Amino acid sequence: MKGHLAAKPVKKANSNHFLSDVISISDFSRQTIELVLTQAAKLEKMPREKKAKILQNKLVATLFLEPSTRTRLSFESAAQNLGAKVVSLSEPQTSSLSKGESFSDTIKMANGYADIIVVRHSFDGAARRAAEVCTKPIVNAGDGANQHPSQTLLDLYTIYKEFGKIDGLKIMMAGDLKYGRTVHSLMYALSHFKDVTVYLYSPVGLEMPKYIIEETKNLKIHQTNNLEKFIPNVDIIYATRIQKERFPDELEYQKVKNAYVITNELISKAKKGVKIMHPLPRITEIAQEVDSTPAALYFTQAANGIPVREAILSLLQDVKK
Repeated sequence: MKGHLAAKPVKKANSNHFLSDVISISDFSRQTIELVLTQAAKLEKMPREKKAKILQNKLVATLFLEPSTRTRLSFESAAQNLGAKVVSLSEPQTSSLSKGESFSDTIKMANGYADIIVVRHSFDGAARRAAEVCTKPIVNAGDGANQHPSQTLLDLYTIYKEFGKIDGLKIMMAGDLKYGRTVHSLMYALSHFKDVTVYLYSPVGLEMPKYIIEETKNLKIHQTNNLEKFIPNVDIIYATRIQKERFPDELEYQKVKNAYVITNELISKAKKGVKIMHPLPRITEIAQEVDSTPAALYFTQAANGIPVREAILSLLQDVKK
């Protein structure tokens, strides 16, 4: 890594620097964030044989009750890399949920089987509810339009590896800021760092929720409906897709689905060294021509999901009992 992250005493964790649940990035202090990033860097360099002993004889349940590719595969890969066994549920229609079993009962069932439970759900607050009814560590792999803490931690890890710092950076968040849980979590995480400027670009009607802006006031925030206005200022453009599945009205989605595209021409107007990030999947918001440019960071970003999710799982300990 270009910078140095030193593990420090951690809030919301026990004296051995373990985490209990990973529900919301809002629960993390800067110290906790740095602990995870430091652990990720350590695990990325650790020999495979040594790493495979960390969760040996442990069982991780992945309950993906909403579609996922990168998050599910990286969590399951991370668990296996650490020596854990994995059981998964990815099709609710083939489970007892289709028979009317409540989400809480499904979590209680998994609680009796696994040592760690990773859950993804389309409802806001689902992970928090899971933690309330479960005695085992819960990891939020995305809950509706609410939060996606592990994605945010890998975003921060990617930024730190690339820039050697997070303090003082200028970041544009572009796209669906209303329903985009990745940018919601990222706002809260960036608010722990110093002198960070955030430029918020979205189509009309998809602006960042006001309550998030109010709760992250220590960020320097600029809002715009003009994508090009602040492009020359930024170090990072964090693009997101317009999320069709979150729209209550199909017609409203059709109005904004192709609202913006990041092209080489647009990047040419940015400062030297600008990087493009995206939680993926992308649809049309980043032109494929960008993939071969030095600005493209999104596939490296996705790959960083492995060491970061290894870090999260390795730091979990059942301290809730």
